[in-house]
Amino acid sequence: MKKITRIFALLCVLICSGTAIAQGQSDTYERNFKFGVGLNTGLPLNEPYSFNLGGDVRVQYNISETYSLCFTTGYNNLFVKDNAPNFAYVPVKVGYKTFLFNNEFYAMGEIGGAFSVTKKDYSSNSMLFCPSVGYATKYVDISLRYEFLKDFPIIKDDVVDNGLAQIMLRLAYGFDL
Repeated sequence: MKKITRIFALLCVLICSGTAIAQGQSDTYERNFKFGVGLNTGLPLNEPYSFNLGGDVRVQYNISETYSLCFTTGYNNLFVKDNAPNFAYVPVKVGYKTFLFNNEFYAMGEIGGAFSVTKKDYSSNSMLFCPSVGYATKYVDISLRYEFLKDFPIIKDDVVDNGLAQIMLRLAYGFDL
């Protein structure tokens, strides 16, 4: 039993010392903010919508060379088929971005709310979930995301339902603050 305790204590010391060394080395990274302005276009996967067009602004805080926190907001307009009124909303999202492969390709997850600005026919707000993948250089950011708006109206099998899904493409220009 004493031998197991000693081995366990030795493992704990080794793990803690490795973590302390790694933490000391990562503190040399200069954390910074980045600001981006983007154009979004998308293809809704549900009826009665035909197309989505919008813009956004994003503030990104780089925690390390490979991890970032993001705050994104903007304006999107969903074009509705059959000359019905269009549906506009303002997304407000927070996210976590992880860079892969030489810090250019990334995977990101965002969550937040979508607030309807169309007062007449669509006045509901919704939760918003967005996983995405992208490619970012010092100034250009291109990403593809799946966006799910939980409480926005759709038509499924000729019945009104909730749960709008869409594929979105974002092209953005960004710079360090």
